[in-house]
Amino acid sequence: MLWSSYIKGFKSYLKLERSLSVNSIDAYLNDINKLIQYFESLNAEPKLAEITIIQLKSFISWLNEMGMLPSTQARVISGLKAFFAYLTIEDLISNDPTALLEAPKLSRKLPDMLNIYEINELIATIDASKPDGMRNKAIIEVLYGCGLRVTELTELRISNLFPKIEFIKIIGKGNKERLVPIGSVALKLLDIYINEVRVHANIKKGHEDFIFLNRFGAKLSRISIFNLIKSLASSAGIKKTISPHTLRHSFATHLIEGGADLRAVQEMLGHSSITTTEIYTHIDRDYLREVITQFHPRA
Repeated sequence: MLWSSYIKGFKSYLKLERSLSVNSIDAYLNDINKLIQYFESLNAEPKLAEITIIQLKSFISWLNEMGMLPSTQARVISGLKAFFAYLTIEDLISNDPTALLEAPKLSRKLPDMLNIYEINELIATIDASKPDGMRNKAIIEVLYGCGLRVTELTELRISNLFPKIEFIKIIGKGNKERLVPIGSVALKLLDIYINEVRVHANIKKGHEDFIFLNRFGAKLSRISIFNLIKSLASSAGIKKTISPHTLRHSFATHLIEGGADLRAVQEMLGHSSITTTEIYTHIDRDYLREVITQFHPRA
């Protein structure tokens, strides 16, 4: 394949300059391989500099005919745009054929969120007198109070807590670090759990720095957090389909509805693109109506 050296360079670019994870890099390379497969089906092997938008549109039609979902097509187009942008930056091609290539329209389904009453009910169902009660209260408060992904919670370490300045350091996707503010309620529960409960645990070697531990002294797994949330929701009588991500979604939504700046929310969530953050901004219609009534001169 004539493109092999370009693909190799692109892989190095993603790894070294964009610091992407192995899985993310593989996803980009798979997108390019799909385009290669398309040209192979035509017994064609065009030079990268000669590829046109017409050919790319035909490629997208080919993906559609194969039954590929619009969301997957959009993912492939995103990968190709990144590849051709790299080629342009490196002056390997003079024109980017993906510049005017549009992704299929996607309908964004917003996940369920919890209001503050439901979150309080969730926490109220936890029996703090039980061995894991204080730990579970701290888990819910940190998930909701900091908007963490479930993996970010399970990987949270004592050495990444900065209670005096009320911040925690999070290692997010692609090992990217960010500092997130943490409220006094979450900090208080963490302090009680760490200094009054966790200190009595028989901690497994190599897990000494992880905050949240299971009964065997090892860090909690993702699935254990999912099970905890579902169990608490059932006990609280919440009928919505929720997961740890529901608390992250609620965190962002409540901030936006309270007047927080979208860029600040983006930073706290650890999103590389603000368009990702926008899915969390489904501000209710009553609030929008109130804003236009208050500020628009013709209202």
